[in-house]
Amino acid sequence: MKLLIIRHGDPDYEIDSLTEKGWREAEYLSEKISKLDVKAFYVSPLGRARDTASCTLKKMKRSAVECQWLREFSVWIWRPDVQEKKMIAWDWLPQDWMQDERYYSYEKWHQTEIMKEGKVRQEYEWVTRNFDEVLKQHGYVREGRYYHVEESNNDIIVFFCHFGLSCVLLSHLMNVSPMVLWHQTCAAPTSVTTVVTEERREGIAQFRMTSFGDISHLYVHDEEPAFAARFCESYGNEGERRD
Repeated sequence: MKLLIIRHGDPDYEIDSLTEKGWREAEYLSEKISKLDVKAFYVSPLGRARDTASCTLKKMKRSAVECQWLREFSVWIWRPDVQEKKMIAWDWLPQDWMQDERYYSYEKWHQTEIMKEGKVRQEYEWVTRNFDEVLKQHGYVREGRYYHVEESNNDIIVFFCHFGLSCVLLSHLMNVSPMVLWHQTCAAPTSVTTVVTEERREGIAQFRMTSFGDISHLYVHDEEPAFAARFCESYGNEGERRD
């Protein structure tokens, strides 16, 4: 089985939709995805994800299952350096979170007082439990850290969602801390991350990433990737987001 995890197009957060550029990106993405034999589509309930999916779904005359758990992973915590308001749980300064080795551990990243206070683990488990239910429907049942194969297949399953949420899904599939993925990867708008099953012994499967954040559909049209989710490459760069 092959999972395609797709981030929404360049967002207009004020209206929870896409910018003009984002709509172009979504159309270019649809040219790529519509050529595939997709078994099922799943989409976040948020407008920017639904709008991104709409171009592909319209072209293929298909529909998607809308899943509340695919919404952005918006859990809020008291970040150590910000006292006046809560911050998203996956947006920290490296000099803060990297000092605590627990954040690198799949078993311990959620055990710090900050994460406990924000009930981050509960949200993570809600998302991954629902994700596993979908995988079960398609023949793969979670057993510890790998999957028991009830119905081996080569189906393609597509998820239209968000960067923070996609890192949660990848964290679960690869058994790694989401903190590392949240802070040290960046998937551009409409990028496609591909994860496939490997069944090296009959009945036992793991998931393996074959590509992360693919935006070849943009380059084909000479469309530069959007900067959304990134911070400035160099602090003096004009027009690039700082903390």
